[in-house]
Amino acid sequence: MRTVFWENNELKMIDQRILPARFEVRSYRGHQEVARAITAMVVRGAPAIGAAAAFGLALAANESKSSAPDDLLNDLRASAETLKAARPTAVNLAWAVDRLMQAACSVKGSADDVRKVVLDEAQKLADEDVQINQRMAEHGAALIEDGDTIIHHCNTGALATVDWGTALGVIRTAHEQGKKIHVLVDETRPRLQGARLTAWELEQYGIPYEIISDNMSGYFLKAGMAQKVFFGADRVAANGDVANKIGSYMLALAAHDNNVPVYSVVPTSTVDLSLAHGGLIPIEERDPDEVLGIQFHGEPIAPKNARARNPAFDVTPNRLLSGIVTENGVVYPPFDVNLKKVVR
Repeated sequence: MRTVFWENNELKMIDQRILPARFEVRSYRGHQEVARAITAMVVRGAPAIGAAAAFGLALAANESKSSAPDDLLNDLRASAETLKAARPTAVNLAWAVDRLMQAACSVKGSADDVRKVVLDEAQKLADEDVQINQRMAEHGAALIEDGDTIIHHCNTGALATVDWGTALGVIRTAHEQGKKIHVLVDETRPRLQGARLTAWELEQYGIPYEIISDNMSGYFLKAGMAQKVFFGADRVAANGDVANKIGSYMLALAAHDNNVPVYSVVPTSTVDLSLAHGGLIPIEERDPDEVLGIQFHGEPIAPKNARARNPAFDVTPNRLLSGIVTENGVVYPPFDVNLKKVVR
């Protein structure tokens, strides 16, 4: 089953907040519902967010009562801004919405023609995501050797995309090629996407894994018990700086210090050539309750009046990356030169 899909004029999405305890698919009929679901992380992962927003715009087209094409386009522009504001760091969200708006504005026909084109383009985008992920996976799997232990950060599997996955899709493909691999899954605090989602996916694929706390990675890297590090990205700057789930920077630092290769796996739609470096990437700061609400043995981990900070992403400088895996091949330094070649 796909993470994000269209059925009976509704957007259906796996609710990732309640995995692995329960598997539920939720239905959405309005674009504002979709925007709230993206903010609340019912759906997460840059490619999945992009597809959800695309279908959200298709819902907005159906919601609009406008019979004139120009009036419908005005309604869609307002809906597009609502969807793009749902999460600021993941560039795929804005990219997907802008792509659909461009398709809508190119229609020479009725309002219903516009509605049809918007839905068709959203479905095309979703189908392309699966194909792109599988191409990335083939390129990335060639970097994994038989017997490797891989540290994986956050969740980058089918749940983070329409289907298959980015970094976890690479690992899945290497496993299906018959390579004997092992995955060290860090928890990825504070929302624990690694422990909750990546571990759940690895069980579905039959890939051996162990969960480690985020601060254990340095130990395993220094001890020679991990040969590769893989993670995804929510935005990549033109120079190859990578914004990814918080904790990626520290993991990459530890790997670099121990001469362990670090790879970010991203579709080219995640590369933002308009930003010269990672310092220009907007970093979302989420509700402190995500940090303070964690419990240990059923009790809160923090004092009642504690305060917290909760940046959702950090930026890994390009100097710490061995390569960036895309659907068009593996990009190696100098990233500021070579990224432009695979994107364009």
